[in-house]
Amino acid sequence: MSFINYINREINCKIVFYGPGLCGKTTNLQHIYQKTNPEAKGKMISLATETERTLFFDFLPLALGEIRGFKTRFHLYTVPGQVFYDASRKLILKGVDGIVFVADSQIARMEANIESMENLRTNLAEQGYSLDKLPYVIQYNKRDMPSIASVEELQELLNPNNVPYYEACAASGEGVFDTLKGVARLVLGELKRGGAGG
Repeated sequence: MSFINYINREINCKIVFYGPGLCGKTTNLQHIYQKTNPEAKGKMISLATETERTLFFDFLPLALGEIRGFKTRFHLYTVPGQVFYDASRKLILKGVDGIVFVADSQIARMEANIESMENLRTNLAEQGYSLDKLPYVIQYNKRDMPSIASVEELQELLNPNNVPYYEACAASGEGVFDTLKGVARLVLGELKRGGAGG
C-alpha cells in the first residue's frame, strides 16, 4: 500500500477519487490543486482519452505533521467514470491507501451511483482488497442541483456501513476540503496503527 521514501523521509499515500461519469471527481481535484500551496504540490498530470481524463498530482500537506519522523505526501487520482474504461480504473486502484467515493446527488443518477459503487467493490476484490477494510469516505456532490435525493436516501442506497460522508458542491469548492481531510485522517490513522506496507 503506502510507499516509504527513506531518502526524503516521506510516506507516500495514494488516494483515489472514484464514482460515476461526470459526478465531479475532476472538479474536486482541480479545486484542491488550485487551493494548495505551490511549494507543497507537484505538477498536475492529465491523461486524456477521447471522452474522459484521468488526473493526478501529489502534495505534501504541511499541517498534518509527521508520523515517526516521516512527512506524509498524498498522491490524488481520479478514475474515468465510463464503464468502457474499466481497465484504467483497475490499474489506478493498485496500491490504493484511501478512497473517496464521489456520488452524484441528482435523482436521475442514482442507478449510475449504485453501479459505480458495485464496480468499485468488484475491482478492489480482483486485487485482493475489500472496501470494508480500506479507509474510505463518501462525498454527496452536486447538492446545489435541482431534483436531488435526500441525504437519508443516499445513505440508504450507498452507505450501508455508515462510513463518514460529506455533502459537497465541488463546482464552488464547498465540502471539498472537508472530504479530503476526512479521508486523510482515516489513512493517517491506519498508518499510525502500523497498516503501512513497504
